[in-house]
Amino acid sequence: MALGARQGEIVRMVVRQGMVVALTGIAAGIAAAFGLTRLMATLLYDVKPTDPLTFAAVVIALTATSLLASSVPALKAARVDFLRALRYE
Repeated sequence: MALGARQGEIVRMVVRQGMVVALTGIAAGIAAAFGLTRLMATLLYDVKPTDPLTFAAVVIALTATSLLASSVPALKAARVDFLRALRYE
């Protein structure tokens, strides 16, 4: 902000960086889950190993949680008084 960034830009930058990491992990997790469905098939009852509703619910829940988890620090970062931050450095 001391170099001209607005609060909204700071929030978007921090949330975007957090979501890139989170979505990469979610994609890797979904790929691993699809790969391990044969091993898990005997443990599941009344659910197909590749049930699209279950996978969609997990992706939505993890994405929402990641968005919330990255929004809190982003809002804190946007509220920092940039003059104090520069003096601290």
